[in-house]
Amino acid sequence: MADGRGAAGAPAGGGGAGRSAGGGRVLDRELWRALGAAGFFALRLPEAAGGVGLGLPETVLAFEEAGRVLLPGPLIATHLAAGTVPGAATGEVVVTAADGGLVEWLDEADVVLGDTGGAEPLAPVDPLTPLHRLPAREGPVHRLPARGGTPHRWPAPGGPRDARTPDRLLVSLLTAAEQLGSAARTCETAVQHARTREQFGRPIGAFQAVQHLCADMLARLETARAAVYAASVTADPVDVAAARLLADEAAVRGARDCLQVHGGMGFTWESDVHLHLKRAWARTHRAGGGTQSEEELAEDLLAGTA
Repeated sequence: MADGRGAAGAPAGGGGAGRSAGGGRVLDRELWRALGAAGFFALRLPEAAGGVGLGLPETVLAFEEAGRVLLPGPLIATHLAAGTVPGAATGEVVVTAADGGLVEWLDEADVVLGDTGGAEPLAPVDPLTPLHRLPAREGPVHRLPARGGTPHRWPAPGGPRDARTPDRLLVSLLTAAEQLGSAARTCETAVQHARTREQFGRPIGAFQAVQHLCADMLARLETARAAVYAASVTADPVDVAAARLLADEAAVRGARDCLQVHGGMGFTWESDVHLHLKRAWARTHRAGGGTQSEEELAEDLLAGTA
């Protein structure tokens, strides 16, 4: 996973792991089983149950690396289904889940959690994240425990919640981890390009405007890193909401600034920069996205001033 290559040697960021020769989106089952054999999906399962027996902080580190190399597929849904859906932990079964009004990799999944009736395919901005849109449904509001015992409200994805539906708090935190990894990669890529690309007889990194872009990317990255790591330890809904907002910003703005540093070549298929931006955009819609995180933080602030 560290070099982002599947069993066939195709780079995950370059699209080989998630696209067929005809341009369709096909999940690499060999890669999926390799992830299962490495224990990626069973990181938090107890050793007695055949898992790795690690905790949430270690899982966040693994998903950070997955985001760094743009691993395709419903990683979070399959990870959260390990131990409850047979075959999920070993990578033999691909699990996806309804998440609000969207569902990722619906056609490739063996098990689908939640109501996906009436799902319609979308043309996704990320070529490695096929999406289906779900029809609007009215349902109850989920509540998660919050700091000080105040309940936090989470919108239901559609009707009564299935007991197997992945926990939205963990979905948000692991999404933040993926965003963090993507932000780190684009920051490193921008700095490397600024050091080697020459213009007007010197590296473009010598120009103050480029230096400011790279410095801002690093500042957002390290702020998000501290928040995501802290949330993985506390597992507090408010901490997770803050981490999610910071990580989303670091990933999206970092990829945009990286494109700015690269210029036109950042949009070409020879570069992964535009793929990081597209994947970051796609991730921002998970688990209620930034709007839900903002609501969580606002409720906590209002509760503290009451």
